[in-house]
Amino acid sequence: MKIGTERKREALRCAVAGLCAIYFAAAFAASAAPAYPPAESSKYTGPGSCSSTSCHGSVKPRGDSRIFQNEYSIWVIKDKHAKAYDALTGPVGERMGRILGLGKSEQAAKCLACHSLDVPADARAKTFELSEGVSCESCHGPASAWLGPHTTRNWTHEQSIAAGMYDTRNLVRRTEKCLSCHLGTQEKSVDHEMIAAGHPDLYFELDSFSSVMPRHWKTPRESAPGVPAENDAWSGVRDWGTGQAVQLRASMERIAWRAKSKNWPEYSELQCFACHHDLTSPEQSWRQERGYAGRRPGDPPWNASRYAVFRELAHQVDDTGASRLDDQVAQIAKSLSQLNPDREAVALAAAGAASLSNQLAARIAAQPYDAAIALRLLQKISSDADEISNEGERAAEQTAMALDSLFIAYSRTEKTASAADVRAAINALFQQLQNPSRYNPADFAAQMRKVNSLLR
Repeated sequence: MKIGTERKREALRCAVAGLCAIYFAAAFAASAAPAYPPAESSKYTGPGSCSSTSCHGSVKPRGDSRIFQNEYSIWVIKDKHAKAYDALTGPVGERMGRILGLGKSEQAAKCLACHSLDVPADARAKTFELSEGVSCESCHGPASAWLGPHTTRNWTHEQSIAAGMYDTRNLVRRTEKCLSCHLGTQEKSVDHEMIAAGHPDLYFELDSFSSVMPRHWKTPRESAPGVPAENDAWSGVRDWGTGQAVQLRASMERIAWRAKSKNWPEYSELQCFACHHDLTSPEQSWRQERGYAGRRPGDPPWNASRYAVFRELAHQVDDTGASRLDDQVAQIAKSLSQLNPDREAVALAAAGAASLSNQLAARIAAQPYDAAIALRLLQKISSDADEISNEGERAAEQTAMALDSLFIAYSRTEKTASAADVRAAINALFQQLQNPSRYNPADFAAQMRKVNSLLR
């Protein structure tokens, strides 16, 4: 009975969306350049408004259109974002709500902030439903002002932006939107308390995460204005690089405001598995064998994963700026790897690192890429085996995703005899990350060196 009701509701939404499109098309057809709707009229209409088969609800992608027109279908069937709200009602979600004293997780603002589109009541149209998870307008902004007009002839992307659409074509802004949940903001924060209650630790890499969404947009048409036109081969490299720069900036900003908050130090900034790992006998402990350079034994180190791999690209793009960033990050790492870090010193260093990261992000987004740059990055990252692997499991995770993204892009234009072996060697890196508690940096470094040897 519930399924039938939902199907009827969806059918009604499709009909409403179709009527809206027809109405607005007629209203705006007389003008070659329609006026911008007032920004204050923007409301969130819900994903059903996009689900008409003539809009974004086609079952199959269209080849005769500038868009696929099956974006809604991809989201509702394949995209995990569509199931984000459901995670709150499952056994783990409900248990977290009890542990944190939130009551039902699906009713808690702390959870709905990322698992749904929790906007004020006066910003919701009648067709909006909170239970639809992370939907179209979570990323693209409130649609009421541009929903109909953007289907009309001569309507531009810039007009949609002026009417309230979020500019996801801009890679920096796209990454910022993703990171608002996948890293967090002051309003949307996953802290040590939430992780202890059962929430997974947050990590992110734009290209890898975009690939498994799966993608519902065309490239390179979605590139930011001013970015050099390229074929699809290098869009993944640009996504990876820009995403890394913005992620570092956002993580530095997060450290800066957390250092000034009442709950400090915040342990989720540290390497989780430095404490949460399987215990073993002393003679079998790689941690004790490696030692604790730069920190007191027993003090968990800072999680440097958002810089350990990105620094290789930073030095390729701006060696001087990257060297300054090295100094700032080293200061942060030293401070945060102490039990009681000086919050003022941490906030100051983090703010400086955020500013440098922001400058690099703009350059990386506009940087032209080719096979030579991709290969150079592959070789440089894989050659830095010991330093990166010793930064912990999360840094190793970023390494595997980076090498994967870069080699996929490289393989699209360059055919090498060792391609299958390189692919298998990168896959073996991911296999070593299946059980984080059993991560061994020596083994991971050895596998990185194997990748490097195959790239020569």
